[in-house]
Amino acid sequence: MLYRLIAVNDSLLAFAGILFAFFATVIATAKLSPYLPKDAGREFAHDGKKSAGKPRGAGIIFVLAFVAAALLFVPLNAELIIYLILIVISMMTGFLDDASKTPWGEYKKGFLDLCVAALVALTFLKYNSNVVELALFDIKFTLHPLVFAFLTIILVWTSVNVTNCADGVDGLSGTLTIITIVTIYVIDQIKGRSEHFSFLILLFAVSILGYLWYNATPSKLMMGDAGSRAMGLFISIAILKTGCPVLYIPVALVLILDGGLGLLKVALLRFLKIHILKNVRTPLHDHVRKVWDWSNTQTVFRFAIIQIILSVAVIYGIQ
Repeated sequence: MLYRLIAVNDSLLAFAGILFAFFATVIATAKLSPYLPKDAGREFAHDGKKSAGKPRGAGIIFVLAFVAAALLFVPLNAELIIYLILIVISMMTGFLDDASKTPWGEYKKGFLDLCVAALVALTFLKYNSNVVELALFDIKFTLHPLVFAFLTIILVWTSVNVTNCADGVDGLSGTLTIITIVTIYVIDQIKGRSEHFSFLILLFAVSILGYLWYNATPSKLMMGDAGSRAMGLFISIAILKTGCPVLYIPVALVLILDGGLGLLKVALLRFLKIHILKNVRTPLHDHVRKVWDWSNTQTVFRFAIIQIILSVAVIYGIQ
């Protein structure tokens, strides 16, 4: 919006947008966190009771700060506006769960995630091609639109839920999300993808940094499902926009393993009566803290280091 009202250099406006996203998140969090719902403490999570009484659902603040920055500083088209709306919807479903006295059921949340994933798939196919690039092998192929849509729904649903499940240590999911989306930003620069969406990535990363200002160990508040679901959705959209959706696996591998193994373990046991990983606590961040005696800080740093190494390898591999 501002780019239409103010005749100013694009780089200067982008600089202002990044500063706005960060400080809007920091200031809004400081002012509004007392009004957030309070965490009751997670009975079965490692150190879950230590979270009792902390403001929860802070994702609503940094997501709305990001959306405000996007509306003010990014030349938006219909596709990007739809994505912003879907991110807000995903955030709101998470926040309503955070604020509810009775947690929403897994099936209810899973169905809502499925609906959002289907809308992402339809939107992406309307404005983009169904060509898939295997960037590490320099191979391109075209999928049938229905197959592409089906796989996109799986990607989006998976990203939302593994990111949500990885949220359990102060600063962990936010840090991993920043590493993942900044990696995607670099991929966009190498591939020459959409400049405007690339700027959205920077705004989203900076908004999460504003949240992490308060969430670093020992945290003062937590993002809740409001933040983790929105982050997972944004990651999936960002990787789709690269044209190389398979790169989701290496650039988000730590999130996938941390949050996804628990989902797989529960699904196999519940639906097929297959019990895997009997001696492994899930999410993995609980295992390394409880069994390997890692501190919260060690968990965040070591998981982040692993993902950074993977991301550097991916970036080198596609150049």
